Amino acid sequence: MPLLRERGARGREDEHRHGIRDGGPPRRRTRWLAFGVAGIVLLFVLRAVTSRASIPLPNQVQDFLTLTISVIIESLPFVILGILLSIVVQLWVPDDLFVRALPKTPMLRRLAISVLGVLLPVCECGNVPLARGLIVKGLTVAESMTFLLAAPIVNPITIITTAQAFGWTNGILIARLAGGFLIANLVGWLFAKHSNQFGLLTDRFAAECRVPVRDAGSRLEDRWKKSVDLFVHEAGSILPALFLGAVAAGLVQVVVPRQVLVTLGSNPVWSILAMMVLAFVISVCSNVDAFFILPFATTFLPGSIVSFLVFGPLIDIKMLALMRTTFRARVLLQLTIIVALAAALVGLVVNFVA
Repeated sequence: MPLLRERGARGREDEHRHGIRDGGPPRRRTRWLAFGVAGIVLLFVLRAVTSRASIPLPNQVQDFLTLTISVIIESLPFVILGILLSIVVQLWVPDDLFVRALPKTPMLRRLAISVLGVLLPVCECGNVPLARGLIVKGLTVAESMTFLLAAPIVNPITIITTAQAFGWTNGILIARLAGGFLIANLVGWLFAKHSNQFGLLTDRFAAECRVPVRDAGSRLEDRWKKSVDLFVHEAGSILPALFLGAVAAGLVQVVVPRQVLVTLGSNPVWSILAMMVLAFVISVCSNVDAFFILPFATTFLPGSIVSFLVFGPLIDIKMLALMRTTFRARVLLQLTIIVALAAALVGLVVNFVA
């Protein structure tokens, strides 16, 4: 399988420009990391100050702070875990491990990659940096997309929490697992047909992938230093996106009345669309979204619940902000349309069968 790295003069030029592979994280990325950390800290400080000092705030402002911080609290641990796993993949795992371990046939490779989430208890937020690491190590963009979309649903924590919320007998868990698995492989198959895989990535990240990943060094301290540099680099990409995505999700939740969505719950078609809009806006982590949507199960049809549980972990405000660090805007638009249509179809099938 062709690796997504090009060696030679262009690689050396990009390496000089982006710095992370040799001389540590560039200043621009460090500034973005500072921005992301400062923004997250500011939200927590505002919440703490207004709570302890009993400063009266409008209800909408209080709701915005609560909702935004809740998205960050749910996501941040998994984002950090995903970055750490990405570092392990890039610097501590042998280069040819994935190439040797995975099947050679493209379709079989994507099928195998789509079940890697069983071994990695990371929600969708942490899968973004991990997917970036897989691309750097040599997987195609389409294969990385397959992992990125399948792993949030086909992972042990999501399976357990969904089973606890809905049980094993009503078909919601099975429909969620099957739907996520099929959509991930559909997306991987479609984007695998793209002749220029680098063309799916942002210019910045494509340039980083072209830079040869040098040996971190035989000495343990050299490898640890390289790991720290890479952590700053990846966090500088992901944390600002997480902050901005959480702020956007909080704002939309404050502005859009949730009652409008609930009134649509009894219609087989509109209930699916309403639940998908709710999933996009709420941006709740896939590891806990089953408990969030459980109270809606008495007013919404089963297919709409499944659409929520399938669409939300793959496409929401927070995820689009995170994925924008890696993929072009045009690609994200195409990805959103494909996933939305497929998730709606899964929900319609469940409503028809139920």
